[in-house]
Amino acid sequence: MLFRATTIAVTTTLLPFAAYAQEAFAPKVLANTMFDGETKPWLDNLDLDRKIDIPGLPESAPALSCNDDICVMTTTMGFANAAASVTAVALSDKLDLSQTYTIIAGIAGVDPEEGTLGSAHWARYVVDGGLRHQIDPREIPEGWETGSLKLGTAEPGADGGWEAGSELFELNPDLLTAAVEASKAVELADSDQAAEYRATYDADAAQQAPFVSACDTVSADTYWHGTTIAAEMEDHVATLTGGNGTYCTSQMEDNATLTALERGAQAGRLDFGRIAVVRTGSNFDRQAPEQSAAESLSADSGAFGPATENAFRVGNALAREIIANWDEWQDGVPASD
Repeated sequence: MLFRATTIAVTTTLLPFAAYAQEAFAPKVLANTMFDGETKPWLDNLDLDRKIDIPGLPESAPALSCNDDICVMTTTMGFANAAASVTAVALSDKLDLSQTYTIIAGIAGVDPEEGTLGSAHWARYVVDGGLRHQIDPREIPEGWETGSLKLGTAEPGADGGWEAGSELFELNPDLLTAAVEASKAVELADSDQAAEYRATYDADAAQQAPFVSACDTVSADTYWHGTTIAAEMEDHVATLTGGNGTYCTSQMEDNATLTALERGAQAGRLDFGRIAVVRTGSNFDRQAPEQSAAESLSADSGAFGPATENAFRVGNALAREIIANWDEWQDGVPASD
């Protein structure tokens, strides 16, 4: 479901829920994290002394942590957990999310051609890397370079096929631009270990200190790794986005989260045009030139701490912009100059 079509459907159904939810809490921003390591910097750095218990959230994270302006939630990891948790929040009568901006902020694997350890990447396209046909490379026909196919097609790269409806989301490009602008000057965390590890890669982006950019993300329950699968994912993103997407991060929840938010939007509970996704590089998605994929998968890059911290710093930069200028943001993303 692409952004433009989704927005049209949502804006026609927001007012009835706003009237229904007059007594519900209406945060300006909802920060969506996936596990406690991602949630911790938000709790450590913000005064979030209000707890809102939401039926349907996991026992390990049964409540939202809030102040007058922002709430932070933890979905727990993977597609099933993300979809169930976000559905519970989106449909809860304890919340009025009709004007809330949702910021999905977490860590990811990162393509060394597009990012580095600790770097932060805002997505326009969010692609499901699991909704596809897959033939084991040991069994593919002669002449095929990959066993990865678009759903419903008979060979790699073919057009057509069929859709499940949640394999591609295009987020609001105006919000994407505003997010990059709000966060591009944020001081990003780094570590000596991460700097030493990234030096083993030869791509220009990989060797840089952490930075903020816009590029796209792939979701999959399977924590895949290595150059071969990464190439398949790059091709998958290009196919589903008509060549417009730039793959750079891999994670385990975002299509499930967005599907739940889309259902909430269709129910009139929230505005799908107010969703942003940022992912930070905690590891490279493939091996360095002198490594095997297995060695890379098990390596400690030293970037987990910087990545979780930077997901907060960059996501919170957008949250601060929205909250501090609510008069400009309340009715939608402000027009850029």
